[in-house]
Order: sequence, then structure tokens, then C-alpha cells
Amino acid sequence: HGDTVPDPTIPSGYANEVGESFRPLVPVPVVWASYGVATAYVTADAIDKGRKAAAVSATPPHPPSHSLLTLPLTPVSPQAHAQDPTRVGVAVVDTFVWQSLASVAIPGFTINRLCAASLALLGSLTRWPLPVRRWTTTALGLAAIPLIITPIDRTVDFLMDSSLRKLYGTPGEPPTSH
Repeated sequence: HGDTVPDPTIPSGYANEVGESFRPLVPVPVVWASYGVATAYVTADAIDKGRKAAAVSATPPHPPSHSLLTLPLTPVSPQAHAQDPTRVGVAVVDTFVWQSLASVAIPGFTINRLCAASLALLGSLTRWPLPVRRWTTTALGLAAIPLIITPIDRTVDFLMDSSLRKLYGTPGEPPTSH
């Protein structure tokens, strides 16, 4: 969820929240399949961030120029621009852990509990038929998704900055070159 660049795969990161919202209406294996879709998104995002970190670490520190005055006077060995495996590993682990928490575990749990509580409350406070209670619960779960994203994302940022990211020294996104 945490990217600022529009990405057509991002809706798949919300699959488990949608699955949890529909839990009162669909067989449980459909809900579990939604977690599979969300986990595939998390994994793909982590791999993508690793590839981007590898591309950044493999890029020469000074972009090539077309001016003859700025050509290097000594040859540069291929090893000078080799990929930094630490940077790549940090990018993959940071993204995978962050996305697993912010896109799968915490929102899935949140929507699951919200829907379970809603269905129970509607059962005890109303005389609505069960199908109406189930559809109302699903609607409440779907409506809650956009409301929980930012608070969960910020909470996971704080948790990651306070724990795992201290191991590699940079709060926020995994370290990247500018």
C-alpha cells in the first residue's frame, strides 16, 4: 500500500481485505484465496524493490556525460559498479515485512474482527433476516477499507522504524542512492 507511484497491481494488495469483507457470504476457501492474491502482490513488490535497489547499486555514481572534458581518465573496472547485495537484501526484506504487516496481516485481522463484531451486533440488535445482516456486514467491511489504510500504514512505519529498520540504520523506506 505504501507506494506513491500509481501501480496497476496495487488493488491486488487489498484482496484479503475484500475477501474478509465477503467472508459472511462466500465459502472460506474464497477468503483464503484472497490471502493468496495479496501475498503474491507482497512478494512481487518485494522482488521489484530488490530489482530497483540492484539497478541503483549497479549504476555508476556519476552519470555518463557526452562532453569529452568529463570522460574518466582511468578505466573503471566492472567490479566498481557491482550490485550491493546488502542494499538489495535490505530492500527485499524491508518491503516484504512492511507489506506483509501493512497490506495483509493487520488489515486482514482488522476487517475480520470488524465484520465479526458487526454480524454479531446486527444479530443481537436487529430482527433483520440473516441475508440482510450478512450483506450489511460485507458493506461495512468494504466501506472500512479506505478508512484503515493510512492509520495502519503509519503504524507499521512507526513499528518498522522502531525495530527492524534500526538494524540497517535508516528510518522510512529502504536506503536508496539519490
